[in-house]
Amino acid sequence: MFRSLLSPGSGCLPPLAILACCLLNAADPLFAQNPPQPAPPPPATTPAASSDSAAKPAPAAPAQEVQEVSSKDTPATFKVRVNNVLVRVVVRDSRGKAVGNMKKEDFQLYDGRKLQTITSFATETPRAHSVPLTTSPEPGSAPSPDADPAVKAAALPQRFVSMVFDDVHMSMEDAVFVRDSATRFFSALAPSDRVALNATSGQLTQDFTNDHAVLGKALLGIVPRPLTQHSSSDCPDMTYYEADLIVNKNNMQALAVAADETLQCAFGGDPRMLAAATIQAQAAAQRAVSEGDNETQYAYRHLDAIVRRMTSLPGQRILVLVSPGFILSTLQIEASDMIDRATRANVVINTVDARGLYTPDLMGDIANPPRDSVRTGGFKSTYRVEAQSAQEDVLAELADGTGGTFYHNRNDIDEAMREAGAAPEVSYVLGFSPQNLKFDGRFHTLKVALTTKEKFSVQARHGYFAPRSAEDPAEIAKEEIQQALFSQEEVHDIPLDLQTQYFKKDQEAARLAVLAHLDVKGVRFRKLEGRNNNQLTIAMGVFDENGQFVTGMQKIIDMKLLDTTYARLMRSGLTAKSSFDVKPGTYLVRLVVRDAEGAQMAARNGAVVIPF
Repeated sequence: MFRSLLSPGSGCLPPLAILACCLLNAADPLFAQNPPQPAPPPPATTPAASSDSAAKPAPAAPAQEVQEVSSKDTPATFKVRVNNVLVRVVVRDSRGKAVGNMKKEDFQLYDGRKLQTITSFATETPRAHSVPLTTSPEPGSAPSPDADPAVKAAALPQRFVSMVFDDVHMSMEDAVFVRDSATRFFSALAPSDRVALNATSGQLTQDFTNDHAVLGKALLGIVPRPLTQHSSSDCPDMTYYEADLIVNKNNMQALAVAADETLQCAFGGDPRMLAAATIQAQAAAQRAVSEGDNETQYAYRHLDAIVRRMTSLPGQRILVLVSPGFILSTLQIEASDMIDRATRANVVINTVDARGLYTPDLMGDIANPPRDSVRTGGFKSTYRVEAQSAQEDVLAELADGTGGTFYHNRNDIDEAMREAGAAPEVSYVLGFSPQNLKFDGRFHTLKVALTTKEKFSVQARHGYFAPRSAEDPAEIAKEEIQQALFSQEEVHDIPLDLQTQYFKKDQEAARLAVLAHLDVKGVRFRKLEGRNNNQLTIAMGVFDENGQFVTGMQKIIDMKLLDTTYARLMRSGLTAKSSFDVKPGTYLVRLVVRDAEGAQMAARNGAVVIPF
């Protein structure tokens, strides 16, 4: 039934059938949901010398001989795919509108301070990412005249936006403001966009969807959820910012202010109790730092979990953090680790200041007014202003570190969210190969400049990580394949064709077959003991219309080919097939192939629409 797809122009199975007895199933838990089934051994025949011999079965080799693998083989040297760095660039004019007429020569790309040669250049729009349909209609059915494959393909998820609301640090005023603004954000979404709503408290977890009604309902869950309660009636009135100055920065002035405040509120201003007041102020500062650190760590754990979740999405990934900001204190390492993880996974973090357009509040929260004395009032007002300014630092750092944008000091938060989460009208993808790249895992800064005279702003990633030393080739290969599978970038080291077919069992069940045809002329084989040796890893993933991983599998094909089989394979190529049980719907199929000897990779996308 797959004859036309398996081997065009022939009526027999392709040469992969010869290697069926060599097929091994990987034990990777990522693909354990639908383990591949071993193919039956082909019948033994006599190889023919005619021109169509590639389409005819070859003699089956004895199992013991085929499975012989020399334990003396040295591990293959794997190349790391970072040798081709892609930089997505958005150019905006003075009004913030994306500029769409740029050319390759309009850009300059610097790796550190060294000008790089741009080896690839592409102009992309949201529509340019449409995935072609790769499936034939169900046998016996005629294609619908109203079906528009391009429209159906464009509806597949290509861009994932996770909106994260920092309800741990928000006030009720902030929550109402951003909740109202977010309802207007959804109107800017493209059909291929998927949005998730999350909160740093973990109490709001709406997974990715394009259903605006579901998203609107989930917005009602945005309410302040602080872990600790701070009141100006505390003695002393110790904020996290002041406590950080005292405990972590050893600021003696801040300690003196807190001690004097404690002396007035706890000891009636008796100067003889200054030592006791100082001890009480230090204890309050220690307690405030501990509570503030716990609150920040709690928010960071949930934010980090969301970043990790986004690394397994098959497309462009954007995280929009809506927060009034907070003080990092001693959590700089955690912040750096999160930026590293997001950068490695190409997750762009855009941040939006939930306070909108504001002026420093000298008198603090009007609903909880401070009780500053004449002696400490000036210092306390200064600390409040400095704290409100310092809260922005973490938002700017997360955006700058991942190539995102920090939207702040503006009242049109709905427009800021639209800009942060919506796809730009046009973007440019620049590619280059770093020269003399050291395998040290270090971060390399990137800078994109324009050669044009116009004063445009440039938004691009700020850097990339060099590959680490290939100490464990197998682990590096596994990681490389997994990263390629959870992506939509196509790789063409080896010519690879993807084809699919489906058969509906009933109204709620279907069988999806995925076929990969690989042209192995460019694949390097190693000659050993009279055979041509290589190993292919074929990974297939099926994602639903919301980008959720549905099922997948991985095949390891060990090839130890005789010269006659090798010659035949060079002419006809190699085809592999796997089948999956799925429900009717729209799916993205991701296919990745990697060979061990040359470490070459091929990756393709396909769209499948199985009608209900």
